[in-house]
Amino acid sequence: MEIGVLVLGLLIGLALGTAIGVLGLNYYQNSRGKNRAELAEAEARRIVSTAQGQADATVREADDKAKSILEESEQATLRRRRELDKEDERLQKRREDLDNRFERLEQREQNLNKRQSRMDKQQNDLQKLEEQRLAELQRIAQMTIDEARKELLGSVERDARSDMARIIRQVEAEAREEADNRARDVISLAVQRLASEHVSEIAVSVVPLPSDEMKGRIIGRAGRNIRAFELATGVDVVVDDTPEAVTISSFDPVRREVAKRALAKLVVDGRIHPARIEKLVEDAQVEVEQSIREEGERAAYEAGIPGLHPEVIKLLGRLKFRTSYGQNQHAHSIETAHIAGMIAAELGADVATAKAGGLLHDIGKAIDHEVEGTHALIGADFAKRYGVNAKVVNCIASHHHEVEQECVEAYIVEAADAISGARPGARRESMETYIKRVKTLEDIANSFQGVEQSYALQAGREVRIIVRPDVVDDFSSLQLAREIARKIEESMQYPGQIKVQVIRETRAVDFAK
Repeated sequence: MEIGVLVLGLLIGLALGTAIGVLGLNYYQNSRGKNRAELAEAEARRIVSTAQGQADATVREADDKAKSILEESEQATLRRRRELDKEDERLQKRREDLDNRFERLEQREQNLNKRQSRMDKQQNDLQKLEEQRLAELQRIAQMTIDEARKELLGSVERDARSDMARIIRQVEAEAREEADNRARDVISLAVQRLASEHVSEIAVSVVPLPSDEMKGRIIGRAGRNIRAFELATGVDVVVDDTPEAVTISSFDPVRREVAKRALAKLVVDGRIHPARIEKLVEDAQVEVEQSIREEGERAAYEAGIPGLHPEVIKLLGRLKFRTSYGQNQHAHSIETAHIAGMIAAELGADVATAKAGGLLHDIGKAIDHEVEGTHALIGADFAKRYGVNAKVVNCIASHHHEVEQECVEAYIVEAADAISGARPGARRESMETYIKRVKTLEDIANSFQGVEQSYALQAGREVRIIVRPDVVDDFSSLQLAREIARKIEESMQYPGQIKVQVIRETRAVDFAK
């Protein structure tokens, strides 16, 4: 409505301005000419009348528009009021819903508090019942909680030890199987590549004679020839009923070889008397010394070990006349060097060190009857004195576990030595030594607590031990096997390896009557 009035005022002002302008123009014209005054006045009245009519029409139109705008405004206001009323109703309803929800939450909280109180009470009751139950259990079992816990832990520990023993056995079996397969492949390849002959020798030598009459000449008048020969050579000459043969006996194989060669030359020469004996014995010693050097050089050449000291070469050659269990130690050393080199090549170890250790591992046997100590330590000291490599010295000293093995080549040399010595036909063993070794095995096994019986089997290659099940459990049987094996290694010397098998079984016996 205000907009309509404003528009109407503007229209009226416009009409009045137009009229005033026209009147001014007429007045101006009237002043210019009186004749035209009346025309102008009449025109002015007409214009005023026209303007008045237009103004009235404009006012009416503005009034109509104002009324229309007013009606629309009132309708919009009415619609807005209705919407506000609806929004107010919705808010009111939501407020009521929130109030209801809050009341329900308060009710639930009260219920929860009541339930918590009941649960606290029940918890206290349960705790009292548990204390009563524990007290009753302690009274019935006559055992405190700590004692029961200890008993339970002991039971769990026994079960765990049993499971652990089973797992250990399984892992050891798998590792042993894998190791055996690998070792079998390596050893079979090494043995296949090397097949040497073995000659069994003993501590006596036999010199053939052309006839039994030669025995009298060897003995000489009142035994002077044989006494001179034994004095010059340091051996025992046995002249017995053996037809056409004389036996030479000595623990020193070099002396025995010198005596054998000298006696053979005397028999061929026929001139047997003390002066001739001394001359031929000296010649035989020179020949044997030359043979020793040649055999030492041949061994080093065959094994592929250059640069050895002449004294080491000489001592290595003396093994040609040394035997162990009937096995020639010179051939055994060469064979061990070859086997050790092959195994080292298969395992990626130092082949030269393994070969040198295998060749020299028994070098101490050439002088073990002259120096106190074991042949391994004697040989190691001798090799060290003449500048042999430290690893090779360790291979020599440790091949019977008298010192710790410091390199993988030492283990290889030990294995090669066992392979060469344990090969069928390589060595002989007297019945007395065999019985002694078997009895020692059983005595070692019986010395441990819990062992009921023990049996040495397979020519002393295996010892089978039966334990008392009430004293030794499954886990302890594994430890017992290791301890017995360790004591056998420390107490005995033997070729190859000895299998230690511990058997534990529980037998339940009852009678049906």
